Amino acid sequence: MTDAPPPIIIVGAGLAGIAAGITLARQGVRVLLLETRKKLGGRATSFTDVRSGEELDNCQHVVLGCCTSYLRLLAELNAAHHLTWTREQYWIEPGGRTSVIRPGPFPAPAHFTGSILAAAFLSLREKLHLARAMNAILRVDRSAWQTRTFGEFLAHCAQPQRLVDTFWAPVIVSACNLEPARVAASSALQVFQEGFLADAHAADVGVSSVPLLRLYEHAESIIQSAGGSVRLGAGVEHMSATSVRTTAGEVLHAHRVICALPPERAASVIDPAIASIDHRFGAMSRVQHSPILGVHLRFDRPVLDRPHCVLVNAGVQWLFRKDSDGTAVHAVISAADAWMDLTEDAISARVLSEIKQYLPLAKDANLTWARAVKEKRATFAPTPEMEQLRPAPLPRDWPHATPPIILAGDWVQTGWPATMEGAVRSGYRAAALALNRPVDTFVAPDMPPARLARVLGLRPVPRPEATAPARAAAAILTTPSASPAPQPSLAHV
Repeated sequence: MTDAPPPIIIVGAGLAGIAAGITLARQGVRVLLLETRKKLGGRATSFTDVRSGEELDNCQHVVLGCCTSYLRLLAELNAAHHLTWTREQYWIEPGGRTSVIRPGPFPAPAHFTGSILAAAFLSLREKLHLARAMNAILRVDRSAWQTRTFGEFLAHCAQPQRLVDTFWAPVIVSACNLEPARVAASSALQVFQEGFLADAHAADVGVSSVPLLRLYEHAESIIQSAGGSVRLGAGVEHMSATSVRTTAGEVLHAHRVICALPPERAASVIDPAIASIDHRFGAMSRVQHSPILGVHLRFDRPVLDRPHCVLVNAGVQWLFRKDSDGTAVHAVISAADAWMDLTEDAISARVLSEIKQYLPLAKDANLTWARAVKEKRATFAPTPEMEQLRPAPLPRDWPHATPPIILAGDWVQTGWPATMEGAVRSGYRAAALALNRPVDTFVAPDMPPARLARVLGLRPVPRPEATAPARAAAAILTTPSASPAPQPSLAHV
C-alpha cells in the first residue's frame, strides 16, 4: 500500500489562504492550511477582549456590491446571510446636518446625481468641479496613472482643496488606507470606476452582523471533506517550494506550497537559496505599510441613529452602529499614522470629542467603556512605488526543475487596492495556478459596467495575468484535477 501524495500546503490562513484552501478542497485536493495564530481570518478577524469578555472585530470591515469574489467566498462558506446591506451613505457635518448619498432613478453612472445635487456639505461650485472630475474618471485609462498619485490626478482636474478634503479624501482614505497625496492614482481611480460609476449597486454597503471570525466557521469542514486539515497555532520558520518546517521542528512535505503570509513575514522564512533566485522575495523588505485604528465605544444612551455615517472633515472617517439602539459605536480611522503614538485614553477622548461635535444625540451622553485596537501593519501602502513592487503569484522566468512558490495575499498583483476583495482574488488565483488551470478560473466575474456607463466611455481594465513562462512552471508538478465544483449564485443578500 503506497502512501498518499503530499498535500498542497498553504502557509497563512487569512482571507487569501482560506480562499485558496476551500477552492482546492472543492476540487478534491488534500490541503494542509497552517496558521500561526489560533484563529482564522488574518487581519479581518475577531478577538475576545480580556477586559470585557466580548468578541470584538479588529476593525470594522465593509464589503461593497462590486466585491464579487469576496461575496462568492461568503456564499461558499454559507455565511452570506450574515451581511446586512444598505444603499445609503450618511455624511454628517459638525452640528449634525446630514446629507444622504443614495442611488436615484437615473442609470449608472448618473445614479448618484440627485443626491449629490442635494448634498448640503458641498457648495454648487464644488458640485460642478466634482461632476467634471467624475466625467474624467469615467473615461480615463487608469493603467496610465500607475506612476502618479491621485493627488496629481485631482490637480490635473483642477479640484479645489476644500473639495479634496471634504469629499475625495474621506472616500480614498477609507478605501485605500492612504491619503490622496500618496496613494497611486490607479488604485484610487479603480475605486471610483468600479465602486461608484459602473453600476447602481456597486457602492451598496455590506456589514457583517456577527463577529468576523464567525464568517469562516465552515472553512475547516470544507477542507477536511477532501482529506485535508487546518492547523492553528502552527508557526512556520522555514519554507521551500516543496516543504515547510514549523517552529516546533516538524518538517512537512508538500506537492506545492502557497505562501499567503504578509510580505515581511514571507521574507523572513523563505529558504535563502530560493530568495537568491526568485526576484519577488527581494522586494518584500521594501514594502511599506499604513495603519488603521478601530475604536469600540459604549454610551449610557443612544447616540447614533444611522447604521453608519461619514464625518465630514473629521479625524474619524466612519462611525458604525453596533447594536439596535445606537449605544454601541465603532469608530474607524484609516491612514492613522498620527494616532499610533497616542494612549488609549487620549484616543478615546479625541474620538469622543468628535462624536459629541457631530452627533446631536451624543451631546449629553456619557462614555461608559472604550477599547482602541491599533493595526500598525493593517495594509500595505498603495503608493505608485508599491504598485511597481507588487509581485505576481508566480515569477516571470523560472528555468529550474522544482516549481516556484505561489504567492497569495492582498499585496500581490490583483488589480485591487489592499482590500478583502483583493485578498480573496489572490487566493482564488493561487488555487488555479496550483492546479495548472487558467489563472482566473475561480475568480468571480467583475460586476459589468451598466450600458450607459459603457456608452459614455467606461471600459473594463484587464486584470494582472500570470505570464506564459509562469504557467509552464506551474505544470512541472501536476495535481490530479477533479471536475470544477458548481459555483453559488451571487444574488444580493
